[in-house]
Amino acid sequence: MPALRIYAGPKARKHIEQQGLNPRDVGVVPGAAGGPKGLVLGPLDRFIFGQWLAQSSQPVHLVGASIGAWRMATACLDNPVAAFERLERDYIAQDYELEPGRKSPTARHVSERFGQSLQSFYGGRVAQVLDNPRYRLHIVTSRGRHVLGREHRLGTPLGYLGAFLSNTVHRKAMGAWLERVVFSAPGEGGPAALPFATTDYRTRQVALSEENFNAALQASCSIPFVLNAIHNIPGAPPGAYWDGGITDYHLHLNYHAQQGQGLVLYPHFQKAVVPGWLDKGFKWRHGATHFLDSMVVLAPDPEWVRKLPNGKLPDRTDFARYGTDLQARMKAWNAGASASRQLADEFAQWLERPGTVPVEAL
Repeated sequence: MPALRIYAGPKARKHIEQQGLNPRDVGVVPGAAGGPKGLVLGPLDRFIFGQWLAQSSQPVHLVGASIGAWRMATACLDNPVAAFERLERDYIAQDYELEPGRKSPTARHVSERFGQSLQSFYGGRVAQVLDNPRYRLHIVTSRGRHVLGREHRLGTPLGYLGAFLSNTVHRKAMGAWLERVVFSAPGEGGPAALPFATTDYRTRQVALSEENFNAALQASCSIPFVLNAIHNIPGAPPGAYWDGGITDYHLHLNYHAQQGQGLVLYPHFQKAVVPGWLDKGFKWRHGATHFLDSMVVLAPDPEWVRKLPNGKLPDRTDFARYGTDLQARMKAWNAGASASRQLADEFAQWLERPGTVPVEAL
């Protein structure tokens, strides 16, 4: 059964029809939030960053939120293939202790373990990420405002309720509660220029450095109520920082406004590019907009996904599904990751023979 579906915005489809897709055409690679779903993108990541993009030399902006930020930071390391292999192993093997009487680990415990994992993973290698000669990393986080300015047992749930209600009215209205803060690797004379416009949502940009790298990356992965917020990141405005997926779940950003930067190549786990985490239930916000006119999405076929363990992609519900049976969860996640090698194989074949997979409208 075919695994890969390719979707493209109108500008990207026209480019592919006339010129095909070459590594030199790519100017941006986003990495979505989505937790364990990102495991199925490992083989694509290894092929794209380890082989295909290596055939070109232009600068490429890597924009990530949550697990996508971890993936994009990994792409900046000196040996990305080995680093992606380790990321997959580490992510699948993650395990947390349960306190007596609890069915899930405490947010404090998960945050401590995750922080230790990041220290181990990037220890001594942060400079490789920041000084990469080609890739400009942008880590997306969500900074709380007003009542969400600090994590609090009562204030935080109330603040997120306010954010949810505001978001139902208008996405921009959520900016009263949470703002997008992007930590960007060095560019010329400051942080690298963002590869998207920021008029869509309240946004700040902060220089990414060795002093704040781990904190920014952990903040981008800190799901509210599952992990603790990261407070007062060095070099950034004070306050509580959470998962970048809250404001930008799938990074539905205005790439189209930045002319001349090339195509946006998006290894993703589905066709829809959902704007924010709180938009998951709002199907009318899942369609493509002109923001994505230059985007090419590489995603698994939904029918192929149904052949994976449990008939779905790995996701956070598996922690509850398997409970303390770590080996069973690892077996299911390893099976999904192994099967997804077909995605990379089919993309490589399509690059050689574009007719093998149709390019559908995004």
